[in-house]
Amino acid sequence: MTQPLRLGIVSTAHINRLVIPGAHASEKVELVAVASRDLTRAQEYARTWKIERAYGSYEALLEDSDVEAVYISLPNTMHCEWSVRAVEAGKHVLCEKPLSRHTAEVEQAFDAAERAGRLLTEAFMYRHNPQTARLRQLVDEGAIGEPRVIRTAFSYSLYDPENIRLRADVEGGSLMDVGCYCVSGSRLLGGEPTSVYGQAYIGPTGTDWVFTGALTFPGDVFATFDCGTCLPERDELEVVGGEGSLFLDDPWHCRSPVIEVRRDGSVDRIELDPVDSYRLELENLSDAIGGEAPLLLGREDAVGQARALEALHRSAESGMSVSI
Repeated sequence: MTQPLRLGIVSTAHINRLVIPGAHASEKVELVAVASRDLTRAQEYARTWKIERAYGSYEALLEDSDVEAVYISLPNTMHCEWSVRAVEAGKHVLCEKPLSRHTAEVEQAFDAAERAGRLLTEAFMYRHNPQTARLRQLVDEGAIGEPRVIRTAFSYSLYDPENIRLRADVEGGSLMDVGCYCVSGSRLLGGEPTSVYGQAYIGPTGTDWVFTGALTFPGDVFATFDCGTCLPERDELEVVGGEGSLFLDDPWHCRSPVIEVRRDGSVDRIELDPVDSYRLELENLSDAIGGEAPLLLGREDAVGQARALEALHRSAESGMSVSI
């Protein structure tokens, strides 16, 4: 095995608490540095999470030649900017989802990565989980016949107006926070949509507190989803074919990975062992850098994702269906 990937974290965001344990547990990753805009905060964070080095600016971490790759967990509007800065500083990048809802920004970030000879990947951790791979395999093997309908949901309750996920100035909102998983899952099974229709309830903070969407895919495949920051906690995925359906009650977190195969009036349960999806996405980046495995999520997927999110926002604003 090659030497572990030396990783730095750009920001002290709340999501880091899910990523750091996987980094510490992996033999393929060595978490060596963290950066905040405040040195004292960075130092306290480093002590709490047992990280060797702390920096009081993001630029200082990027100047550390010992750091090979960075995980970027900044606000949505800063994802592409700091991805570009990182690859131009010679770092490979795992950027928290969503990379952006602006297709041009995503294209520019990958252009920069390609010029720098560095890898850039979007952190949809569920895509790395064996449950997701098994779902795709079952569909490909014809377990439910030809897929026709994809139904997804992801929601929770949040009412703190200061929370970054409810702030319009950094492009928060339910679609960007959790609905992007529904879009990603629908695209995984349906391909790239040809048209979308979105509707949003804009809450008091100016972000979409509820977003519903419909996507049309080639071959007469249709997807619907709903997401929200003011709804009960829900997360599920079902793909329905001509001969049955596949249902996942935990498609995104994958903490209790089970796939229900529903057909002919019966339900068969495929139970899988839980695996840390965050560790797996870090290890995929490490393996890809070392030439030991292909990068699972690269330019094509990230651009397709941004294009769909951009079209859904445009549809919700205009009240019209948007062709892609």
